Amino acid sequence: MIVGAALVIGQAAPSLAAPRDRFYWMSQINRASAVMIAERGIVPKPLAAKIHDAIVTVDAAGDQPGAPRSGDYLKVEQDLMAAGGPDISRLHSGRSRQDIGSTTQRLITRDDFLTAFEKLNGLRDALLSLAAQNPNAIIPAYTWGVQAQPITFGHYLSAYAAALEREATRMREAYVRLNQSPLGAAALGTSSFPVDRPRLAELLGFGAVAENSLDANQISPIDGGAELAGLATSGSLTLGALIADVTTQYAQSEPWILLAEGAETGISSIMPQKRNPAGLVRLRAEASNLIGEATTFTFIAHNVEAGMSDYKDFGNPKEYPNALLRDMAGLFAHGEAVIRSMRFRPERALDEVNGDYSTTTELADVLQREADVPFRIGHHFASDLVNYGRGHHLRASQIPFAEAQRIYAEVATTAKVDTKLPLSEQQFRRALTPENMVSSSKGLGGPQASEVARMLATASDHLAADRAWLDATRAKLTAASQKLDQAFAALKDAK
Repeated sequence: MIVGAALVIGQAAPSLAAPRDRFYWMSQINRASAVMIAERGIVPKPLAAKIHDAIVTVDAAGDQPGAPRSGDYLKVEQDLMAAGGPDISRLHSGRSRQDIGSTTQRLITRDDFLTAFEKLNGLRDALLSLAAQNPNAIIPAYTWGVQAQPITFGHYLSAYAAALEREATRMREAYVRLNQSPLGAAALGTSSFPVDRPRLAELLGFGAVAENSLDANQISPIDGGAELAGLATSGSLTLGALIADVTTQYAQSEPWILLAEGAETGISSIMPQKRNPAGLVRLRAEASNLIGEATTFTFIAHNVEAGMSDYKDFGNPKEYPNALLRDMAGLFAHGEAVIRSMRFRPERALDEVNGDYSTTTELADVLQREADVPFRIGHHFASDLVNYGRGHHLRASQIPFAEAQRIYAEVATTAKVDTKLPLSEQQFRRALTPENMVSSSKGLGGPQASEVARMLATASDHLAADRAWLDATRAKLTAASQKLDQAFAALKDAK
């Protein structure tokens, strides 16, 4: 593993007091094993005290500036024996490099996982904060790349917040499976020593034991890695869709979502008018790269028999499970930065809606709801009205009422119904306004102000719960580490 490697664009450093590399975690595993073998009587207490001193000596040497910090247990064991003699090798009772490697991988992955979850929460907060600034501002929504219906800015952003909330839910579910201890499984079939696997799990902060010893080391890394790859993919796709959407409207001469000039924008070397959305472009590339990494892991793990190292990547500088999570954290952190730099122009968004005919769905609905006109007749009328308006370069609000009456009469004649348009001019005009269409929405989860407020409030509550979960999870790990320190320190005075 390469410790301290450069992070991708936008990635913040993990929320850790010090680097927690393979050497660090191997020491923690050794400390937990020393406590357990002493408690279970696998080694006598005086030897446990010597093991304690040897571990402390090796750790102190590894903490010196520029000192090597090996991730290979056999090298660490040599150093332990050099410090305390050959009896120190009894620390390895009931263990293998296989379960040490699997456990180390999970411990490193656990840190990276929680950092990625933290950055996801920051991204969600940025979305909700932006939505709260103009929750009821009218914006255009698109299907097939064509303006479809007006919605509100809060409705739009809460949709992406909902998708990222599902990402958080999947991550919390995945954490339960990730936070299971393989230690004590030995190579794959445990051993004849009375190893207390639940105690080892407790000392290292795991929530449970990966019970089947063959699965713990040799099989779970396949589907466990695939689950992380799936999380990386789903998060990238959601953020990528948002960025693609914003990038598309950015090409207009007057976008309604802009990036504030600064770290996320760039200038042209020749064209003085340009303010390039560099942050959007980089973020889109980062999402694509992450999906590529996730796919690479899947190919590496495919058609590989259990027991091979291909998908586990022990000692591989890339280490895909960790690379995926670190790049996820970087993607989410950069996404937050880009969103916090966004500037929304409500008047421009409303003008874009008013410049098209996306409110004509409501005209057909009004005819059915208020005048009992069959929907398909109202729809046909609205469609012909659009053809007329576009053909005469008129906005919906500019169509003469007399022309609307004439077009309706033609449609009604063909349909063999009353030819009089059953709406007053006031009703007709109101039906074509985006404000009316949005406020008239009645369905659960719609763009009306009451539903947007409810959804944004719920999203904020769920985000607060996820932040509380993260704080509680980290607090549990800190408490477990402190208990391990206490139990290990007690070995020093063993007689």
